[in-house]
Amino acid sequence: MSTPGRGLHGRVLDTLGPAITAGAYPAGSVLRTDELAQRFEVSRSVMREAVRVLESMHLVESRRRVGVTVLPECEWNVYDPQVIRWRLAGSERPRQLRSLTVLRSAVEPVAAGLAARLATPEQCAELTECALGMVANSSGHRLEEYLFHDVAFHRVILTASGNEMFARLGGVVAEVLAGRTHHDVMFEDPDPAAVTLHVRVAEAVRARDAERAELLTREITEGALQELDILAP
Repeated sequence: MSTPGRGLHGRVLDTLGPAITAGAYPAGSVLRTDELAQRFEVSRSVMREAVRVLESMHLVESRRRVGVTVLPECEWNVYDPQVIRWRLAGSERPRQLRSLTVLRSAVEPVAAGLAARLATPEQCAELTECALGMVANSSGHRLEEYLFHDVAFHRVILTASGNEMFARLGGVVAEVLAGRTHHDVMFEDPDPAAVTLHVRVAEAVRARDAERAELLTREITEGALQELDILAP
């Protein structure tokens, strides 16, 4: 489904982007904008706009007299939330989920330790509110409500770390959490132990216990990897 407001070029992207990331157009494939415009029944200007977006993600490269060339995966902006979403929708979902979760394992524990040192009182309160929201929605198959608070929790951790590079990964973490939920790579109800760990992380951050916050967050990310072994082997 196209994101509201993106119009015709959004419809093109929602078909062409996933096709590229799924390998339907291998690296080196040349796409002709006039042929694509005809296929999607859109104007050439709409097609050019879609290509510009794909270029910004480094999925393709446009050259005069050559056309639009699909770039190899190593060139893609794999941190772009839309690219993540497209890859999670394809056959490489298990590999993508594992790559993203390993990234989380490397970053989030450190971010939590920093947050315990640097978080403002407002951020501490927000973190606690998010954790309690997760608890309140952790049963009864309320996965969308749980996801909302889970994403917010991890965004606060990354932002409260005081590291702008970590903070920029908020969208990446949001996409992997959403991808697990929307592609059924989650248990019907979240693991109670994982929910409790989030509460304990919030408590450790509020108590300014950096070592404990880092350790507990590492348990969360390790648990997420173990779940993937079961649900997306």
